[in-house]
Amino acid sequence: MKLWGGRFTKETNQLVHNFNASISFDRKLFRQDIEGSIAHATMLEKQRIISKEEKDLIIKGLTSIKEDILNGSLEISHEYEDIHSFVESHLIKRIGDAGKKLHTGRSRNDQVALDMKLYIRDEISELDDLIKDFMLTCHKIMKVNIQTYMPGFTHLQKAQPVTLSHHMGAYFEMFKRDRERLADIKKRMNKSPLGSGALAGTTYPLDREYSAHLLGFDGPTLNSMDGVSDRDYLVELLSALSTIMMHLSRLSEEIIIWNSNEYRFIELDDSYSTGSSIMPQKKNPDIAELVRGKTGRVYGALISLLTTMKGLPLAYNKDMQEDKELTFDAIDTVKGCLALSNNMLSSMKFNKEVMEDSATKGFINATDAADYLVNKGVPFRDAHSIIGSLVLTCIEKNIPLDKLSLENYKAISPVFEDDIYEAISLTTCVNKRNTIGAPGKEAMEKILELNEAYLKSN
Repeated sequence: MKLWGGRFTKETNQLVHNFNASISFDRKLFRQDIEGSIAHATMLEKQRIISKEEKDLIIKGLTSIKEDILNGSLEISHEYEDIHSFVESHLIKRIGDAGKKLHTGRSRNDQVALDMKLYIRDEISELDDLIKDFMLTCHKIMKVNIQTYMPGFTHLQKAQPVTLSHHMGAYFEMFKRDRERLADIKKRMNKSPLGSGALAGTTYPLDREYSAHLLGFDGPTLNSMDGVSDRDYLVELLSALSTIMMHLSRLSEEIIIWNSNEYRFIELDDSYSTGSSIMPQKKNPDIAELVRGKTGRVYGALISLLTTMKGLPLAYNKDMQEDKELTFDAIDTVKGCLALSNNMLSSMKFNKEVMEDSATKGFINATDAADYLVNKGVPFRDAHSIIGSLVLTCIEKNIPLDKLSLENYKAISPVFEDDIYEAISLTTCVNKRNTIGAPGKEAMEKILELNEAYLKSN
């Protein structure tokens, strides 16, 4: 059944029907389509556009369709153009002429805009739950690793000592921002397009505020042309999803590096690794690699929608049908990656001794050695040069700074005393950094308290 056709004298070519139809993917919207239709019927009755008996019949019919789809007794068939025609056709079959009145004061344009907003609102809530679960895992790792020392890197070179707690805290902050972005999108998009009609509203005395209230919106959209053609919230969502994937990809890259034989910082659980068909010794980080790879897929959805929207005049154009498949796929991809990454992270083993041993190499306490000299009255630029010479000496002797003799220290600068060894120990290097946001034990304990409060209240 089509929701149009009166002015046509020929049936649609089958290839055209297949190309035009969206039911293969907008079937996902059946719950939202029925929810929106129930609210619309309730409003029509309130405004005395349909009778109470008609409204009750419509709601009963819509509810039965939803139940039958959910229990599998009604299959969403591809013979229909879209989910809207499927639901309306079956409603008319079940309740007769009353079903034909449901579409009064409504167009498929505002109907699909409504369905998509309802769907995205629900999906944002699910995404938020998954991100919070991921943050809880990060927080658990942080709590037990305040004194798990490891090298911090810049340019993939060892730079300064940090802790695993501090390192995972960076991801906690990233995902906190991701949640904030999703919340902003949900708030900004929460206006109902229902009642916008095709583009110019309707002559029926609709109560758009009432239907918006029934559906949990903050109010109706204030321009009917914008109401049916706005896809900004999908662009924003795909941008936010791309950022989430970028964060997951960065973590995946680190997991891949840390899992390598050269690093051995972690050991992946067998259930989140795969082997090689030819090399029996291999244990591959395939899940992390796939998450890293799927990031490009989500980026592609964002670029695709931006490209689709950039040349569209007002108001609705069929091009906008392209928003659904790529958005559905991006959401499903991100949800799957969040769940798998969370399980992979929570099940992996951290090789703390290897991390600490790595932190003793690479001269990552050189900055602290320079600070030692500054605290003795040496200008920083002179201190920087002195420590550079010391590092060169250590490279020649193939030893770290803390193994260099005091005699060697004094040969380069007489300012050095025995206390240099305490000043450049891992514990000192990390724990004397206690400004907010630094890796020191006191600073991290304060951050953990803030994280606990955040997780409880959000």
